[in-house]
Amino acid sequence: MRSNYLFTSESVSEGHPDKVADQISDSIVDLFLSKDPEARIACETLTTTQLVVLAGEIRCKGVFENGQWADGAQDEIEAAVRETVKKIGYEQSGFHWETFRFENNLHAQSAHIAQGVDATGNKDEGAGDQGIMFGFACDETPDLMPATLDYSHKILAKMAADRHAGTAPFLEPDAKSQVTLRFDNGKPVAATAIVVSTQHAPGYDDGAKEAELHAYVKSVIADVLPADLLSDATEYHINPTGSFEIGGPDGDAGLTGRKIIVDTYGGAAPHGGGAFSGKDPTKVDRSAAYITRYLAKNIVAAGLAKRCTIQLAYAIGVSKPLSLYVDTHGTGTVADDAIETAIAGIAKLGGLTPRGIRTHLSLNKPIYRPTAAYGHFGRKPEGDLFPWEKTDLVDDLKAALAA
Repeated sequence: MRSNYLFTSESVSEGHPDKVADQISDSIVDLFLSKDPEARIACETLTTTQLVVLAGEIRCKGVFENGQWADGAQDEIEAAVRETVKKIGYEQSGFHWETFRFENNLHAQSAHIAQGVDATGNKDEGAGDQGIMFGFACDETPDLMPATLDYSHKILAKMAADRHAGTAPFLEPDAKSQVTLRFDNGKPVAATAIVVSTQHAPGYDDGAKEAELHAYVKSVIADVLPADLLSDATEYHINPTGSFEIGGPDGDAGLTGRKIIVDTYGGAAPHGGGAFSGKDPTKVDRSAAYITRYLAKNIVAAGLAKRCTIQLAYAIGVSKPLSLYVDTHGTGTVADDAIETAIAGIAKLGGLTPRGIRTHLSLNKPIYRPTAAYGHFGRKPEGDLFPWEKTDLVDDLKAALAA
């Protein structure tokens, strides 16, 4: 590991076209799970100028069975989609929650996929697909997340909160951020460059109004980043193209699952390649990524390491993971293979099978739309939301390692 370097991560707002698509897909996941906790959902969304299209496969008792929609089900789906876009704040001529065209192309889940996943007879429930999933945690921030991504998310989340509250009425929903930090001895010591591009009301690209927008963005950055990281040497690039009035799905098409690095660790850790949004928790792309974050975070919270990467691998239709890999990057207080053994021996984790993961983290609930903007990780667990961010495994890990 290098100890002195520059590193950069980016985030995108809830109004970014890809994030609009992610939130719509997860609103469908939540809708179906609210009807049937065992529902199967793989929902992809396309957004573009005045159009939203759903595609994918589902199975949901009382909503879609034997290839048939229940009475009123399609209207309920459309209402959920429009409500999601309304909450984001799109009321523009190029994309308006009330007037965009809507297509629902969801269809029945493949019977061949279902037979591999469903528990039957002596066969436990299998993984919904093959693949590799990674989790990560580090001690760079109180949320145990990479600092560059953590600050990138929080800049945009603060701007969105101000927009919704009406205290920054010149902001529109689409925005992007990027934070570059200098690391000395592996610790963030200075912000060298910060980029924020935000969609804005007409006129905020020149003169006094542009200066007002720039001053506001700098004030948000100052609120989010620790003061000792900012200095006169920090470069600010605010709306560097000069004007950003046309945005969201009207400015660029959006698709579910195109912001997987924003969703996870900002490039600071490996990624297995699978997106999260639009998928029910039998899909290990989602649930195994959550459990690996949970494990890595608890390892760092327990003081067992300063950085931790965990990998799991699965085969479609097979319940037990094919491999478990722990890497503490030379920062561990115990051997990495000892941590692997400890994890494997914690009974409450259910052997890290898909069912075991869902049971331990209580994932069969409508908890997913809030995950679809500002990152799936580094969030505050509240009620049923973000259970993989809890640090309630610390004592179990310490006990297993002491045994």
